[in-house]
Amino acid sequence: MADKKRDKNKNKKRNPLQPPKRQKPEGNQKKPGFPPEGPQWKRASRTLFFWVIIITVALYLSQYFSSQRQAEEVLSYDEFISSLESGNIKTILVENRTLYASREEIMSNRFTKKQYGIRVTLPPNMDSDIIDTWRKSYNIKILFKEDSPGIWNYVFGALPWLLLIGFWIYILRRMQGGGGSNRGIFAFGKSRAKLWMENQTKVTFQDVAGADEAKEELEEIIEFLKDPDKFQRLGGKIPKGALLLGPPGTGKTLLARAVAGEAAVPFFSISGADFVEMFVGVGASRVRDLFEQGKSHAPCIVFIDEIDAVGRHRGAGLGGGHDEREQTLNQLLVEMDGFSSNEGVILLAATNRPDVLDSALLRPGRFDRQIVVDRPDMRGREGILKVHMRDIPVAKNIDLVVLAQSTPGFSGADLANMVNEAALLAARKDKKCVEMTDFEEAKDKVLMGAERKSLLISEDEKRTTAYHEAGHALVAKLTPGTDPVHKVSIIPRGRALGVTMSLPMTDKHNYTRKYCLAIMRQLLGGRAAEQIALKEMTTGAGDDIKKATELSRKMVCEWGMSEKLGPLTFGDKQDEIFLGREIAQHRDYSEETAELIDQEVRTIVEEAIRDAEELIKKNTDALHAIANALLERETLDSDQLDMLLDGKKLPPLRTPKKRTAKSTCEGEKKRKPKAKTGSKQKEQSRKASRENKADSE
Repeated sequence: MADKKRDKNKNKKRNPLQPPKRQKPEGNQKKPGFPPEGPQWKRASRTLFFWVIIITVALYLSQYFSSQRQAEEVLSYDEFISSLESGNIKTILVENRTLYASREEIMSNRFTKKQYGIRVTLPPNMDSDIIDTWRKSYNIKILFKEDSPGIWNYVFGALPWLLLIGFWIYILRRMQGGGGSNRGIFAFGKSRAKLWMENQTKVTFQDVAGADEAKEELEEIIEFLKDPDKFQRLGGKIPKGALLLGPPGTGKTLLARAVAGEAAVPFFSISGADFVEMFVGVGASRVRDLFEQGKSHAPCIVFIDEIDAVGRHRGAGLGGGHDEREQTLNQLLVEMDGFSSNEGVILLAATNRPDVLDSALLRPGRFDRQIVVDRPDMRGREGILKVHMRDIPVAKNIDLVVLAQSTPGFSGADLANMVNEAALLAARKDKKCVEMTDFEEAKDKVLMGAERKSLLISEDEKRTTAYHEAGHALVAKLTPGTDPVHKVSIIPRGRALGVTMSLPMTDKHNYTRKYCLAIMRQLLGGRAAEQIALKEMTTGAGDDIKKATELSRKMVCEWGMSEKLGPLTFGDKQDEIFLGREIAQHRDYSEETAELIDQEVRTIVEEAIRDAEELIKKNTDALHAIANALLERETLDSDQLDMLLDGKKLPPLRTPKKRTAKSTCEGEKKRKPKAKTGSKQKEQSRKASRENKADSE
């Protein structure tokens, strides 16, 4: 039973935001960290052992030489002459300018300090004939020893060479990537892929939402690796590669991490930029080493993030020289599907620039599957919000459907940022949980930018901004087919002095000509309001005019929405891979056609602004009402705009109430009222029901 309980706890999913719990030692199990283990501790122990030996040898040598010096009797030259004349000296040994004497006659010619016992330093100007005079006068034995350096002289003489040799050995080890660093000069050809073994990553497919089709494709590859016989019975072959395509922030790398967490096979992770270095041939060598490692761990998955760093079109460089990226790409093509097969090695790659990839890399046999990871739809956004809200306390009034509907075009990274901003805003206000107002404020911050309340604006500029935004909102409300206005504000956000935010009710993937014209009228509504109400033109409409002109030119030149020019496209864009996109545009039409294009673009824009001016002139009272309400309240929502258009007055502004201590967080248990009798009990129950109803609202 205990084993089953441990297995159950092991398979239980852990919250990735919480630190792992340290297990308590059982029985004779050692405590973690006592003693420390691993390569770092082994290297430290070897270094400590080496220094202990050095210090021990040094102490022994110092004691040895000090004991030798204490055993010798050092005499001055005068004291030595006196002992010599008195007949106490029997044997003398001369070595350079040092004289060793003994009071006894030594028959051996071997030199040992313990036998002589007396050491005398001879004067520098001493004549060599005096030693012969001592032999004849005092009848003593005199020996001579050649000058030989001691052991320390040898050590100090060889020390520079030893240091030089040691320095070169250190340099060679660094160049060869010694010590397991794999960063040396001769290790440039080694792959820098990081190996993830089973159960090393905690991200699974349960942490991924909004990409159901991509998950199904990857789950099939994982199932093939786990049970290949299921597919090979009918002659199926394992896919050699899968390419994840999609805009930034849609979860391509997150899907790869989930594959690493789900697959029970080794997982290699590397970036496309890790292949290219300053030396030619390094990238191809690393590709070969990567696939060799993959073959040794087969079956396995190799993930290359941002593969466009090495997979760009060949022959796009300038100068005609051999490019290192092309050599790396050629080796990658050969390893994926060349003369030798790589059975059991599946290549998984991700990029947000599929248009710059080489066609040979995208063909079947190399990347058999191209998995599109696009921006999520409304249901996908709802699932992503659920995933990111699992680890934060939220209030009961959170409506995920409303949040998903009001965030069209948001990627997974945008939604994660919005949830994080809402949590930070709630924490800044000392709340116990994140409420719906926090999510609305965070959504506005992500869409329109942070409020700049500290920016000083004059009353004239504030009035101009109010009429400009009122013109946008009024034209959007009165033009059929436009996106509903979500909020209008004259509070400076980002680089804009005011913002009119429109949000579509549903996700749109195709635009009609009517919708494009409606968008253009809404863009030019601010300029029309300024001309009608203020009799003046300002620079605030510059960005609106730019967007309207670009939209009109696309309608004429790309989408064939012009009645005069018909369903034709004009201007073949030439994308230079290494010089930048759209650096040149091939002009495939005549001068007469160019004049006609300019006339048609001007006509569409002028018709749009005339329509906007007519709408505003017919509803001038509503324009003034919206502008005055913006000057008073600074922000209006969709319901308030509808009230102003119907001629109703807005309710007076209310001061915000103080927050009560009661919390409406999910999962928090409310205290039950104590049981009472009679009318008091009924009154208490009615009061509790009213509180619950107010909390739910």
